Amino acid sequence: MKLKDVLTPSFRDLGRELDLKVEVFDGRLVIIAPMWRKALSVESQFCRAVVAIGYLTNEQMRRAARRYRLGATKNGGVIFWQMDAEGVIYDGKVMYYREDCHRDKLHHPTWVSTLLTRRHHWPDADRLTTRHCFFGTHLLERRSVDIPADQRGRFYGSEGRGIAVVESEKSAVILSELFPHYLWLATGGMGNVQPDSFRPLRGHRVVLFPDTDPDGTAYRRWYVAAQTVMLQPFWEGSPPITVSPLIELHATPEQKAAKIDIVDFIFDQR
Repeated sequence: MKLKDVLTPSFRDLGRELDLKVEVFDGRLVIIAPMWRKALSVESQFCRAVVAIGYLTNEQMRRAARRYRLGATKNGGVIFWQMDAEGVIYDGKVMYYREDCHRDKLHHPTWVSTLLTRRHHWPDADRLTTRHCFFGTHLLERRSVDIPADQRGRFYGSEGRGIAVVESEKSAVILSELFPHYLWLATGGMGNVQPDSFRPLRGHRVVLFPDTDPDGTAYRRWYVAAQTVMLQPFWEGSPPITVSPLIELHATPEQKAAKIDIVDFIFDQR
């Protein structure tokens, strides 16, 4: 009996419960929209903290939540969905934040796919894998407007709209409202700058904003990753990828010790 045949009844039950469609392709668990619609919410501790600390207004937070289709768990966790430009959900990362908008390290991040397999006790669940993409990849289908004249050159020069990649989903969400003329994506971790994740970005100007640290490890790793991507056949003809030295050059020793990101840097200047 094939794995997909064993799992079919569970999928149907889950679909009725969550308005969800889940399928297995080549041993991969694929979550298909509109699952995110059931979880769409600004009631997570993350969304509340972003507003309370002053990063965004309530209206901006609601707009950003719709843009990134943020979800919320019953106990206050935020769900950062990973989906492509065609609306296929690869997975969802569940994270918890404190009132100061820093991650609650007492709760380890987990994946929706992991929670689903645990809940339904699917057979051979340990053999299932999920694909991952940059957080915000689904927004690529919406790229359109050029940068207004008064906004050009602030980070990306004078050529049209750029795609900016940061490490944390939190930063992408916040910056999408602070600098709405740029498309903000997140890798979800320093080590997640993998060549295949850049395939949807080919043909576009891409700027990477790594976090900083005392010895420049993050900047070097992202710089090497950018060079690797540009050597891939699929990137041929695309603009060069820029790795911004903004934080690396201007962060204080104290900021580097704290391993700040671009959001921290921007708000430290205010």
